[in-house]
Amino acid sequence: MARSFNTAGPCIPDKHYMLPPERRLGRILELIDAEKYFVLRAGRQTGKTTSAQWLTKHFNAGNRYRCVWIDIQTAREQPDPLRAFRTVLNNMKRAVRITLPDLPLPDVEGLLEDPALAILTYLGQLSAASLLPLVVLFDEADGLVGESMVLFLTQLRQGYIDRTQAPFPYSVALVGARNVREFVVSQEERRAVAWLGTNSPFNITAEAATLAPFTELEVVELLQPHTTDTGQAFLPEAAALIFELSQGHPWLVNALADWTVDRQRDRAVAITAAQIEAAKEGLILERRTHIDSLIARLHEPRVQRIIEPMLVGGRAPSAGTLNDDFAYVLSLGLVVLRGGEYVIANPIYKEVIPRALSFDQQAQLHLKPAWYLRPDGRLDMLKLMRAWQDFWREDGHLAAEGFVYREAGPHLMLMAFLQRIINGGGQIEREYALGRGALDLLIWFAGERHAIEVKLRRDTMTGVRALGQLVRYLDETKLTEGWLVLFDLRKAVPWTEKLTTEEVQVEGKSIWIIGS
Repeated sequence: MARSFNTAGPCIPDKHYMLPPERRLGRILELIDAEKYFVLRAGRQTGKTTSAQWLTKHFNAGNRYRCVWIDIQTAREQPDPLRAFRTVLNNMKRAVRITLPDLPLPDVEGLLEDPALAILTYLGQLSAASLLPLVVLFDEADGLVGESMVLFLTQLRQGYIDRTQAPFPYSVALVGARNVREFVVSQEERRAVAWLGTNSPFNITAEAATLAPFTELEVVELLQPHTTDTGQAFLPEAAALIFELSQGHPWLVNALADWTVDRQRDRAVAITAAQIEAAKEGLILERRTHIDSLIARLHEPRVQRIIEPMLVGGRAPSAGTLNDDFAYVLSLGLVVLRGGEYVIANPIYKEVIPRALSFDQQAQLHLKPAWYLRPDGRLDMLKLMRAWQDFWREDGHLAAEGFVYREAGPHLMLMAFLQRIINGGGQIEREYALGRGALDLLIWFAGERHAIEVKLRRDTMTGVRALGQLVRYLDETKLTEGWLVLFDLRKAVPWTEKLTTEEVQVEGKSIWIIGS
């Protein structure tokens, strides 16, 4: 059977192109050897389940440990311990029957007579019957909620503490997207598991047990077997662009490669960077499962509290939940800490977020790109910006108030307007981060680039500061002309004063200031 780039479920060596899982699991193996109970935490579709399955096969093929992998995702979001643990125990029963058939199976209903001891008791029975130290991997453990989550963690803790006197697993890993300290949400749950944050039983940091993204060399390594199998090469610039767009996220790497080879069936034709760029656009428009899941998260309040300020270049509100909010978006893989700064994890996510948030408005705009083109096909930016001002006055400012991300409404409305014009003939690059005070846009169209800075007018100095920022942006992009869109949201100021157009010269740069 021909191998393929996997975009659904765990990787299977005979069916999918994949890197050696053990390469990413050195620290995990160390933690197991050290008898640790820990979290294997990473974002969605980064290889957690593939890694857990590899660990299970690896250990059971050796003579040091016995290992069982238990997927408990079907118990997620179930706060009733009786119902949740019935699901967990039945999943454990199935996993043991498949993986370790000589070990005892649980008496599910008997154990559920006391849910507060059910997991503790059965793991003890398994450990007592195993001739080798037992390693247990609970996949999707962070899906448990409420009292079910509290009792589950409490029983693991009790077994960990007592294991010098009573049989219990040698090592336990909770596999999921979040660190164990982030499982608890309510104050009541925090009081019930106040021991979280101590050194027992989860006595390592999440960062010590995570899966690193692929490096650029590993992306090239992953692509090479396709060339070996089919003769179809990925040109060096194509492989480099896959890494740049994905920043090594395993699902994104595979999805970009899969999209291109599926559409370029002539294996004598090499994959180019232009095809990878088309694949990026295709993945966004098709809203593959991974992208759709990301979009769904954007409407969660704790995600919005971080992402909305990033869109406008502001700062996240100083609330009591701020650390938890950052921890959550980091655990989702949506944001990363890079160079000491919180930034969107990769260019694809950076593109998806504003487009997803503004898509409904964009789809309602009756605009034709041809209206704003010069005879030679180049973009008439001044005509486009004046059309924007007309739209903003008539409908845009009202529509912007309907965004869930209301503070970012003007920025999202402008991006929806521009995206509607640019679609099919160019692309928009977006640069936004906390504390920058502005949103930078770079339009690529008909071989030209147009730099736009977007800023909210807050005081008389806003324009001066924005001009300085735009000049630096133009220096970075090696352009001599730029556009500054200044939003004046004051209700009392008439439109005749807001909707201004002015060209100024600053440090040898020609800048158009577009009042909005």
